Amino acid sequence: YIKSNSTSKVTQTDFGYFFDGAGEDKALIFYPGAKVEESAYSPILKELADNGIDCFLLKMPLHLAFLGVNKAERIMSEYNYKTWFLAGHSLGGVAASEFALNNESRISGLFLLASYPSNDISGADFPVTFIYGSEDSVLNREKLEQAINHSPENSFVYEIKGGNHSGFASYGEQKGDSPALISKSEQTKQTVEAISEIIYSPRSS
Repeated sequence: YIKSNSTSKVTQTDFGYFFDGAGEDKALIFYPGAKVEESAYSPILKELADNGIDCFLLKMPLHLAFLGVNKAERIMSEYNYKTWFLAGHSLGGVAASEFALNNESRISGLFLLASYPSNDISGADFPVTFIYGSEDSVLNREKLEQAINHSPENSFVYEIKGGNHSGFASYGEQKGDSPALISKSEQTKQTVEAISEIIYSPRSS
């Protein structure tokens, strides 16, 4: 976990937000959850950018990621990074996994926050990292388990003890979710640690 001082700059763009940190070769494109204001994910992405991972936060039509599955394409064609990673929260993760599967050779890893792919991802060329909170009562655990069991061999699972579904972003509590036993800042910290650890591992470079 490489936490530097906050040096990243946040710029609002027509595609959403660009979190520009000190790094120059690694970038992550983030798909927000359904009906969530995209800026709610700023805390996690700002910290990742401070860690040297530039982040692109997508603004979705009607705040629904499945209406903008291919929005990552424009960013990947306009910006030049050595390695690209995708991430998404809840239904945003479903959309991110769809784009990743259609662009396997260009993606170095997929991060699913309280999420799982809707399609079989077992044969993917990139690692999949599942990150979820132990108190999440929105996430379908049976489908998550199935996805984990049918994910590529070099995949990872992180359960955040005390975390919940809405703890990955700043949008209040979600209907049907259980109360978190840790703060949002602690859930953010652990999420950033997990993502940074995978991105900076030798297999991802």
